[in-house]
Amino acid sequence: MKFDWSYFWQSLLAPSPQFLNGLALTIIISVVAMALAFLLGLVIALMGRSRFLPFKLFASLYIWVIRGTPLLVQLVIIYTGFAAAGLFRFEDVDLFGAIIKGAVQAAIVGLMLNESAYISEIVRSGLESVDRGQNEAALSLGMTPMHAMRKIIVPQAIRTMVPPLGNSFNGLMKSTSILSIIGVSEMFQVGSTMSASTFKVFEIYIVVALYYLLLTTVWTFIQTAIENTLNVRAGLPPAESVFKRLFGVRSRKQQTTSTPALQPADIA
Repeated sequence: MKFDWSYFWQSLLAPSPQFLNGLALTIIISVVAMALAFLLGLVIALMGRSRFLPFKLFASLYIWVIRGTPLLVQLVIIYTGFAAAGLFRFEDVDLFGAIIKGAVQAAIVGLMLNESAYISEIVRSGLESVDRGQNEAALSLGMTPMHAMRKIIVPQAIRTMVPPLGNSFNGLMKSTSILSIIGVSEMFQVGSTMSASTFKVFEIYIVVALYYLLLTTVWTFIQTAIENTLNVRAGLPPAESVFKRLFGVRSRKQQTTSTPALQPADIA
């Protein structure tokens, strides 16, 4: 089988409308699912920090179940299993003139539930990174716990949350490639259909891989800009450059200062 370079370049530089629709759907599902996952993850993290035992137990059980089962299995259960059991069926809905297919709804819900379990741990560690004295000082000034959380704790914790949240979004975008299992016509599914009809398997899948690489690279630029903005507001040095993030290039000075050498007293 000979690699068709002309078809490859045409598919890469002038993709078909179907492929562009799949690309757009991949982006939309990723953004919506991530936004909802962050909100749900924040709720789960706050429930885990609650003094109300049922909330703490629910948060722990939720994280245990979601993180302990594969996303692929969760998607099949949500879209097919619930319908087969007569519990719930995702139907197509008309939203401001746009038809949102049931499979797309199930994909967003599945990605949201799966990602929220990981985001809740990111949020929890970010909130715990803020000194408890900050919360106690806010309460002593007459703030309610929720007001102190919204005005004092979260603004300080968000800077430490951004890097892992950005990495989670990166992973979520790549995870959309398995949504074809429930019939979502995202970019990977469209590429699979094109390869089956044209028999240009390697050409199409390399194009798909390059577009996923483009998405994650663009997000790396956006994430770096967000981190730099937050660091400047906090009076901290800027984050690593995009070049260093993408290729792992670090200066010798950074390598020697990032991990301090052990002293004899430490070994003793």
